[in-house]
Amino acid sequence: MEAQRLLHGFCSNSAIPPIQNSRKPLFCTFNPPMDHSKRWVSFKTHHYDVPQTVSCSKRRLECRNSVEKAGGFTGDEKDSESGIRRKNLAVFVSGGGSNFRSIHEACLRGSVHGDIAVLVTNKSVQEFTIIKDTSYLEQEEGCGGAEYARAKGIPVILFPKTKDEPEAVSSNELVAALRGFEVDFILLAGYLKLIPVELIRAYPKSILNIHPSLLPAFGGKGYYGMKVHKAVIASGARYSGPTVHFVDEHYDTGRILAQRVVPVLADDAADELAARVLREEHHLYVEVASAICDERVVWREDGVPIIQSKENPNQYS
Repeated sequence: MEAQRLLHGFCSNSAIPPIQNSRKPLFCTFNPPMDHSKRWVSFKTHHYDVPQTVSCSKRRLECRNSVEKAGGFTGDEKDSESGIRRKNLAVFVSGGGSNFRSIHEACLRGSVHGDIAVLVTNKSVQEFTIIKDTSYLEQEEGCGGAEYARAKGIPVILFPKTKDEPEAVSSNELVAALRGFEVDFILLAGYLKLIPVELIRAYPKSILNIHPSLLPAFGGKGYYGMKVHKAVIASGARYSGPTVHFVDEHYDTGRILAQRVVPVLADDAADELAARVLREEHHLYVEVASAICDERVVWREDGVPIIQSKENPNQYS
């Protein structure tokens, strides 16, 4: 594909070579030489024409027993036992990224049949080192998601391009970069920006988000982090929990894939409920990541996605 050819032209292989900088810049670049006086460098591509709608010609749909099974097929490497190719994942974060870390650790130990190929964030290194995102209780190890990615050798893309972040990439450049990394699925993990339509068109039924409430309740624009948990408690709801859903052009309105229920206690404070929900998020998102990488997510005729049991292929949830 064109994006992959462009990436290959700048790099000797699909991985981004290490950047020799004693200050350990956080972001990768396809546009050397770079200014080493900065604390980070942008993941910047040259300006090539990228179509508004990018189709994936190597994607296939398998229909069996009135159920549509979707999966990305961009490579030939397959597991010797299952026959399923290991998937490439892109994770989007805005804060500390504890869900990102949980998924990455699951990939390393083999619980998820995939690899995190790239991290996308809307915040530069300065914001990560200054802002403490208490809304997500993600201050473990004193580092943000992008800093964790850097420490693990995972390339980081700064997106979107704004007046404050002029060296970030545009929507079309992001699509081209993700294609270059041969990304199969995109996982939003505390990413607070609306996903552009160009990305949704390029990755249909392949973008997932986790939200800290039982959608459709307490979702939509403005409902994020501690605001969600305060609203749940104020409503008198007896139950809450995380939801994983597919992403469309709006906030929290895509098809629900998986949920977990936690109790809301009579004397709960918002941070206590948030911690309880977050623990379930870490388990739930790993289970969903495993399902999509194993190609166990199927779509019913009515458009509802369900997960095929790993132990019993005749059972769905």
